[in-house]
Amino acid sequence: MVFNSISFFIFFAVVLILHHMPFPWNVKKFNLLIASYIFYGAWNPPFLFLLWFVNLLDWFVGSALGRLQNERLRFGLLMFSLIANLGLLALFKYSSFLLDSASVLLAWFGIAWSPPHLEVVLPIGISFYTFHTMAYTIDVYRRAVQPWKSFLDFGVYVAFFPQLVAGPILRVKHFLPQCLTPRRATPREFSWGLMLLSLGVFGKVILADWAFGPVADEVFSFSGRASTLDAWTGVLAFSGQIYFDFAGYSLCAIGTALCLGFVVPQNFNFPYAAVGFSDFWKRWHISLSSWLRDYLYIPLGGNRKGTKRTYVNLMLTMLLGGLWHGASWRFVIWGGLHGSYLAVEKFIQERFGASAGPARTLWMIPGALLTYLLVLVTWVFFRAQDMAATGHILGAMFLGSEHSNLCSGSHIQRVMALSAGLLVFSWFMRESSLANLAGRLRWWMISILLAALLLTLFLNSSGDSRGFIYFQF
Repeated sequence: MVFNSISFFIFFAVVLILHHMPFPWNVKKFNLLIASYIFYGAWNPPFLFLLWFVNLLDWFVGSALGRLQNERLRFGLLMFSLIANLGLLALFKYSSFLLDSASVLLAWFGIAWSPPHLEVVLPIGISFYTFHTMAYTIDVYRRAVQPWKSFLDFGVYVAFFPQLVAGPILRVKHFLPQCLTPRRATPREFSWGLMLLSLGVFGKVILADWAFGPVADEVFSFSGRASTLDAWTGVLAFSGQIYFDFAGYSLCAIGTALCLGFVVPQNFNFPYAAVGFSDFWKRWHISLSSWLRDYLYIPLGGNRKGTKRTYVNLMLTMLLGGLWHGASWRFVIWGGLHGSYLAVEKFIQERFGASAGPARTLWMIPGALLTYLLVLVTWVFFRAQDMAATGHILGAMFLGSEHSNLCSGSHIQRVMALSAGLLVFSWFMRESSLANLAGRLRWWMISILLAALLLTLFLNSSGDSRGFIYFQF
């Protein structure tokens, strides 16, 4: 069940009706929990047992951490929880990758070994809900939060269906307090939630799936080296596709939650208007980047243990962030490139100082374009099927190629125009938000916009529909 499906809108309508019935608050939370399990089980019902296991494990670990006073026992219990959660991730997501990598490593030493072929199905959303529960146990261990008293509330926190399978990643302190009092959207919140849901579905169906997706597939599925123009067109297409796909999902999640009276944090803030890579990661997949900062980078020492250690911590954080996205060395390289960009940026700032005043203003637009260009390079590793395909695309982008006519003229024009429009719109919105923009519009303007979105979606309801890209992570 996905946001861009008729089945979801029927499901959501039933959930809304039950949520607005005159039931006690605990009954409404129970309804949300059951609805979340139905939403998740619609993909593969057996994986509900895995979700329940993670839920129970960290609920009891968190309760024990709150009672125990012996720090060695508390630390051991935390390690047990983290090993169990990360072990599940390793089993379902990285087992084949680890075995294949071990086979290559042994071959370097002259040892021939063929790893067994494992048919492991990746449970959808496992990377997200394990991060939810790990954040809870770590926060309880740090005594940043108290163990939550209501198992029902904790179950809703782990399985809340709007963000269950692709985020945003929730924090305990942001979500669980909302479970204490009845949640019901005001008319303004409800209408804005529907607008965000419509914008998210529009971004996914029209922009990601129809406008950008086919062009990216055409270029990245080509077995040889495309022309330079085709390669750049394909990479630009994928940069637009993944942005509207994932930001679209996040808008759907935020809007759906808001219709139920819950606030889910922002996950994107016009990242293609970023000036530098620290700025980019404050704007792209905000819930993940902040999670990695708080639960990995800072515990490693952050920038508190000297310059060299800071660079090491940056690189380790981004390498593991890349590996979180997928079991492939391409994702590790993708994370490593971002880590290198962050390290170089930090070195320049420390060596020459951060620009301010007029100098900063003059640098911002060229800096934003340079940041975007370097991000495009990293997307090649993210999207290509293997290292050979990565080499073909990068070679065509920077070394040229004689092959031509892979993309039609209309596809090239469409991608270039939409990419330029995305950059310009992002730039003018970099210090604002959709909510602020909507606040400056009259009600009839918003009504016309919503009607146009819904009409466009209706006319394209039989078009090219794809699963959300981040479901695979």
